[in-house]
Order: sequence, then structure tokens, then C-alpha cells
Amino acid sequence: MLLLALVPLAAGQAAAPKIARDPGVREGMAAGSAIAGLTPAQQSFFSTGLMQFRELVSVTGSVPNTRKGLGPTFNAQSCAHCHSQPAIGGSSPAVNPQIGAAIAQGAANLIPSFITARGPVRVARFPYAPGTLQPDGSVHNLFTITGRKDAPGCKLAQPNFQQAADSGNLIFRIPIPVFGGGLIESIPDSALLANMNADAATKRHLGIAGRPNLSPNDSTVTRFGWKAQNKSLEMFAAEADNVEIGVTNELFPNELDGTPGCQFNSTPEDSTSFSPDGTILPSNIVRFAGFMRFLDQPRPAPSTPSTVRGGQAFVQIGCALCHTPSFTTGQSSVAALSNVQANLFSDLLLHHMGLGLADNVSQGIAHGDEFRTAPLWGLGQRIFFLHDGRTADLLQAIENHSSRGDHQYPDSEANAVIDAFRKLPEPEKQDLLNFLRSL
Repeated sequence: MLLLALVPLAAGQAAAPKIARDPGVREGMAAGSAIAGLTPAQQSFFSTGLMQFRELVSVTGSVPNTRKGLGPTFNAQSCAHCHSQPAIGGSSPAVNPQIGAAIAQGAANLIPSFITARGPVRVARFPYAPGTLQPDGSVHNLFTITGRKDAPGCKLAQPNFQQAADSGNLIFRIPIPVFGGGLIESIPDSALLANMNADAATKRHLGIAGRPNLSPNDSTVTRFGWKAQNKSLEMFAAEADNVEIGVTNELFPNELDGTPGCQFNSTPEDSTSFSPDGTILPSNIVRFAGFMRFLDQPRPAPSTPSTVRGGQAFVQIGCALCHTPSFTTGQSSVAALSNVQANLFSDLLLHHMGLGLADNVSQGIAHGDEFRTAPLWGLGQRIFFLHDGRTADLLQAIENHSSRGDHQYPDSEANAVIDAFRKLPEPEKQDLLNFLRSL
């Protein structure tokens, strides 16, 4: 074996410049606890919701320690399958649980090529109806209950994901962390709109616009989901339980697939129930929403000289114009959520992100190239980045914010800011990366 000696630099010879890099997932537990100030009853409801959030789902509930409602098609077997990094309520874990879910109870699913043991939990969407240019955009679940012991006689084929990929008609989404959900829900619309109109000249100079996604029912600001398409935590929970797991509920009472022989339960499978004395027992989606509502915001790491400098650079180059550092919540019926500083680092608005990130899926008024500014709280402990989990490298995720447009979509609103980032000296880039990983 040839051993290379360490040769000291000659006089006047400069050391090679250090290139900024993602410092990686930080250690410690910065998230997952209940927000301070809850009443004993609210704390109990949080704990019950956490337990339900982790519970597995089977087809009929006949498998021990499961609730009923899985399928006929699904992406995961519990809320925590998707939301578990770095704690329950987070995002994709280091080991993908979808592979185990695909074959549980004898299911006959094939694992799509884009689902890997060390890759992110993913959901697949087809921007267009197969073989057409008609908009689709809906979730096409990865797996079916075919072959499971608790689904005798059901025969369903998985979607042809390879054909969709070959035709350029396949996009992905990864789970969004739900930490601080109640704080986000409690920010007044007026505060979001005032922030949208602030620093107008600077934003205009940098090409930053931004607009809220709006509820079609009352025109109020919607704020949950990659495109801010959901109005409330209860809507967010109900949609996910139905679309991702297959459980019908009071907000989404119909099965997504009506194939004969694959319907095993009355619907809705999750609903409000009543004890013999008439006491109301809340549905699981109400429990899920309560858990997310009382889940505290992630706590940043202690400041260092590097992270302080990085925070200053974050503001100076314009990142904070979209990733608004904080809002103050309004008056909530839950005292613990009232007048709290929510350090989410997001304006919760939609922004054009160019062709590089466009997924050609419209939700609400969001176009195919628009996404909600992702909250950065807890970023230091996330493994995968961007809406489709395309990278685990924070530096690459920053670079991916820059993209040109075309005749259909405008340039990314982040282009000028990313240009400013690229011009930073490498030590200042490193400070900014260290700051982000401290969140």
C-alpha cells in the first residue's frame, strides 16, 4: 500500500479554499412535544391524538392493534408512517416504511422504482389523464389491498407508473412536517396580507410577488399543503386519511375506488360515535387535528457566531422576503395558541418557481409552477428537501430554487436571491447553511 505523507505548504502558498457544504442533520430532539400552556384536558387530548396518529390501519380492523379502513388503494398504513422525522409529526424518516406496508398481510404489491429503502416517503400524481392533455393532478396510490389476508377476493391492479414516467406524466410529493400546525392556523389573514404588501419596492426589484391561495367557499387564506390548498388542520387530516390511507370519513365519505369485491366496510369508516349515555366520541380526524393543533413549533439550536452571521446573510440577500421569520398568532379559543410568536420562516404565500420545480398540478388557485413557501422551522433535522424529495443536500435544494420559465410559466421568483447567494464568499455561504441547519 502506498502511503502519502502530509507535505506542509511552501512559503507563500495559499491553502485551497474551503467549499461551503451542508453540515447535515443536526442532533438532539428539537420537536415533537405539546405546546406549553395547555389545560390538563387539552394535554390528554394531545396524547390521545398522538396515539391514534401512530396507530396502524388494516382493511377491516381484524388485525390486532389496528383500526379499520385501509384501501382499497393506499400509500401508507398510518399517519406516522409519513410524519416521523425527527419525531412524530415530522417528515420522511431515514428508512422508508412504505416497503413494509406494500407487502403487509400478504399483499401482492410490486415496489415502484422511485420507492427505495433509504429514499423519501413519496406520493405519486399524474399531472394529466393518461394518454391525454386533460388535467388530472390527483394522487394515484402506489399500492392496493389485493392479496392481503383481510381482503379476500379483492383484485386490483397497481397503476402503471413506469408508463407514466416514460411519458413524462409522473410527479412526486413528500410529507410536510405538521409541527406548529395550530400556530399556523391561528395567524390572522390580515397579518399574512399585510406581510404580503410589506417591502413592496424591494420585492418588486428582486422579482418577488407572492399571493395567497384562497378558499373557494369564503375567499379566506388557505395555508396547509405544498400548494396551501387546505384551509384547516381538520381538512388536512381528513384528506390525508382518505387519500393516502384509504379511510373514508365525515369530510371524505366515499371510497376512492369502487371496484366490486374490494369494499369491506360501511362508510364512512371513521365517524363521530356515541357512548350508551349519549356522550360524543370524536372521530379520528378530529383527534388527528387536535394532535397537530397542540403540537409545538420546533426549537432552534443555541446560536453560534457562525449561525448569527448566517442569519444576517439570510436577511441581507433577500431570503427573508419570502421565508418570513415570524408572525404573532391572534386571539384563539385555545389560550396556549393566543398571541404566540410563531417562528415559521414562511409567508404562507404561493410563489412562481420556474420550470425546474414546476409539477404542472393546479390546486385551488395555485398554478402548476406555484408552491407555498415552505416553513423552515425544524429544517435542521429534515433529511429530504423540496416538494418531491429530489435531494438530501440543503445546498442543492437552495440552488434548485433558481429556474427559468417559458411561454407558460414565468421565471422563478427566487432567481435574484439565489444569484446573490451564489456571489457570497464561501465562508458566508457556510454561515448561511449553518444557520438553516440550526433551525
